Amino acid sequence: MGASHTLDRSKTSTQAWEPPALEALRVGFIGAGRLARALSLALQAVGVPVVGVASRSEASARALADALPACRVSDSAAVSQGCDLVFLTSPDARIADIARAVPWRAGQAVVHCSGATPVAVLRPAAEAGALIGGFHPMQAFGADAGAALASLPGCTVAIEAPPALEALLHGLARRLGCVGLSLPPGARVRYHASGGYASQHVHALVGEAVRLWQSWGATERQALDALLPLLRGTLESLARSGVAAGMPGPVSRGDAGTVRLHRQALEAVDPEMRDLYDRLCRRGVALARQAGRLDADGAAGVERALEAPPDAL
Repeated sequence: MGASHTLDRSKTSTQAWEPPALEALRVGFIGAGRLARALSLALQAVGVPVVGVASRSEASARALADALPACRVSDSAAVSQGCDLVFLTSPDARIADIARAVPWRAGQAVVHCSGATPVAVLRPAAEAGALIGGFHPMQAFGADAGAALASLPGCTVAIEAPPALEALLHGLARRLGCVGLSLPPGARVRYHASGGYASQHVHALVGEAVRLWQSWGATERQALDALLPLLRGTLESLARSGVAAGMPGPVSRGDAGTVRLHRQALEAVDPEMRDLYDRLCRRGVALARQAGRLDADGAAGVERALEAPPDAL
């Protein structure tokens, strides 16, 4: 790579790390995927300079650097030596290897952006004198860079770090318009799994709904055109009324007859689909009881409907 794409190592400080002003913070990225692009562009937009990027894909790194006036493409070692704060935005499976391979130093912070990976995998950086932490935006970033950038403000960012670095990362989150969340030790994987329920598993459940439409010959597009307004209304109800109080449907009304009809129809399409429905309905009974929307008799009626064996449907 040419000299114009090399970070200036002469600016590296060997003093103990102290949080600089955000405008003076030299930020680098190792990994140039969707999250790196959204986060780096957002930082640049709020006046936090991104000065270096490294990636296994030179094309990805160069595309990212070209979008950031102060950013240069380099290798991981140069990003480490030239930056006060290095974000590891590589795939989760590579974070530990990068942590072991890069020559970290005292006077910097090394932060990964994985939701589930323990911060402890960055121990090699800590042993070199760096501060280590986690900074995970709870958001799904698609291929559209503009949409990804627009989706960042307002999202929650899970932060796990020692006090001085934690304060800096909360400051970055506020500057980005995000909500910083300090995770207690041991909560990281549960936090990330909660995001799976609210995102990945929603796709899986909508996939089941689409399969039902396809069972009578409708297309996925036709199904989504009908289901998406319902989904949007559900999200609005969640925001307005909360989880339990806002839950619609026959379970919350104690409508055991409709539950029986649903189970019969689902069993005919796919017994596994009916089994999933049963499990979700039982969760729904608990929520409806919690909200005071379903009395003991109503709950018992739904439970009896759910206990009917498949051959009796």
